[in-house]
Parts: sequence; structure tokens; C-alpha cells
Amino acid sequence: MNKVTIPQGYVSRLSLYQTQKAIEVLRGAFQEEFRRELNLVRATAPLFVEADSGLNDDLNGVERPVGFDIPAAGCQAQVVHSLAKWKRLALYQYGFQPGKGIYTDMNAIRRDEELDNLHSVYVDQWDWEKVITPETRNAETLQAAVKGIVDCILRTLERVKLHFPAVDVKLCGKVTFVTALELEERWPDLTPKQREDAIAKECKTVFIMGIGGPLKNGKPHDGRAPDYDDWSLNGDLLFWDEVLQRSIEISSMGIRVDADAMDRQLAAAGCDDRRQYPFHKMVLDGTLPLTMGGGIGQSRLCMLLLGKAHIGEVQASIWDSQTRRVCKAAGVALL
Repeated sequence: MNKVTIPQGYVSRLSLYQTQKAIEVLRGAFQEEFRRELNLVRATAPLFVEADSGLNDDLNGVERPVGFDIPAAGCQAQVVHSLAKWKRLALYQYGFQPGKGIYTDMNAIRRDEELDNLHSVYVDQWDWEKVITPETRNAETLQAAVKGIVDCILRTLERVKLHFPAVDVKLCGKVTFVTALELEERWPDLTPKQREDAIAKECKTVFIMGIGGPLKNGKPHDGRAPDYDDWSLNGDLLFWDEVLQRSIEISSMGIRVDADAMDRQLAAAGCDDRRQYPFHKMVLDGTLPLTMGGGIGQSRLCMLLLGKAHIGEVQASIWDSQTRRVCKAAGVALL
């Protein structure tokens, strides 16, 4: 069931025109800060891949990809869910060396997504990936990247405020690192989402590590496909959103699977059939470079930094009648 709630008394700080200009400034500023911070170059990426290539992200394994045939190519295609696997293959093909990487616009259609303040069937992210070494394949490298991304977000916020003084969003630059297991132990009676809200309300900026593998209750904190992130070296970056009074996930990222992690996680997830795909073979035989990467939500970041109450205020999409009715009644303009 779709759920949307507009906080009582909410009024956008920016007009529709100002919002469009602010989105332009924000996106430009963040990309500039981001690529410099992580030593990335922009790359061209696909909107769709061949259905039998094994390159699409399976997310939680239940989402249906949007597929279509390409008669001229004699194949079936799928709109990407994410570019997690494609980016790693691209780094190999392009000959990138350790410490360098790529970023790109990732646009996806997730037709089974429930619609609420933060979720849309249209997904836009900055997807990124960089090569690492065996010596830097560790939690310290992951945490350093997280801190760098948070610094970029804060610098972007300050640049937005210079152009649009009405924006009064405040964010915490200190990142609290915590594992999903620690959250379960602290709040065993809460759902994973409730734990995220509780820790984000307390610490403001949080990176939850270790997502995908089962916790003590036998269930994962959240679903992760077994063939890109190493479940012991990944996580989600959350900020406390003062407008919605809840946590908002801005990025999912991690150290990618090596041969051992791929072997272990495919078996644990019951996905051994994927070993036949070219990408998976190249990970298992050590052909592909070791990498880390993730995605940063473009509309989510615009929503957070501009103090918006609904993602439809910063992206054009299709909404159900209830969402349109609730937003109209609250004076919230959907693009």
C-alpha cells in the first residue's frame, strides 16, 4: 500500500522556479566536489543490458525488471536496476589502476516500488566505482570513502545556501559508524527501519555496516544481492531529516566481492546458477580488479538539502491518486 504523509505546517522554502534553479546548482556542485574527492572521471553508462548477461542488479530478488525485445539485435533487454556489476567490468575493460575510478548517471525504473515520501518508480543515482588493492580491501578504506562523501554533501549544502539563502537545512558532519548487528542487539524489538530511525535521530549522520547477511534473528537488516557487495564490508549512509522527522538513506555502498566472498554468498543465497555468467566467472577466477563503489541518490540528495517533504518536489514521475490528493491538499507541488 502506498503511503505519503506531509508534515503539518510544511511550506517549501523555494518556489517552483527557485527549486528548478537550486536543483541545477546542487547537482553541478556535488558532482564537482564528488569526483575531485574520490578521484573519479565521468563515464557513459547503459540504460539497459541484455537480459541473459547477468549484469543487472537483482536487488532483493523479487523486483521485476522492465524488459523488452530488440529485434535488430536479436535479444531481450532489461532496464538496469543499478550498475553495480557493469561498473566493475568497465573498470577492467578501460584499464583503470588502483586509486582511480568512474562515476556516471544511473537511471532506473523500479515498477514494483511502493510509493511514499522517499520512493518513486523512477530512480536516479550517481553510480561510482574505483579500483582498490588487496591491502586496502578493508573497513578503513570503506569508512574513509564514507567520510569523504559526507564532506562533499556538506560542502555542496554550503554552496547551495550561498545562492539560495532561504534554504536553512543543517546537517551533522560527524559520521557514526555502527553495524546492523549492534543495532539489533540494542533494539531487538524494533524493525530494521525503526532501528534506522532511532540511531539517526540520536546521531544525525550514520553509516550502518554489514547489510545482507543474516543477523541473530536469522534475517538480514535489509536485502542485498549476493554478487556485488561483500556483506561484511558494505553499508548504508543515513541522515536525520528534520522536515520528515525520520532517517533518509542517501547512499548504499561497499567493498565489492572477491572470489571468496562471491563463492560464499552465492551458496548462502541459493544462487549457484549465476556462476555460469561471464561476469561471475571473471570474479571467481580473479580476472576482474578489486573494487569498491555504490550509488548516491540524486533526487534524495536534492530533497534532503533543499528541505523538501516529498521526492516528487524534485523529480518528475507518476504518482497514485492518493499521493496527488494528499500533496494537493497540503499545497505541495509535484513536478
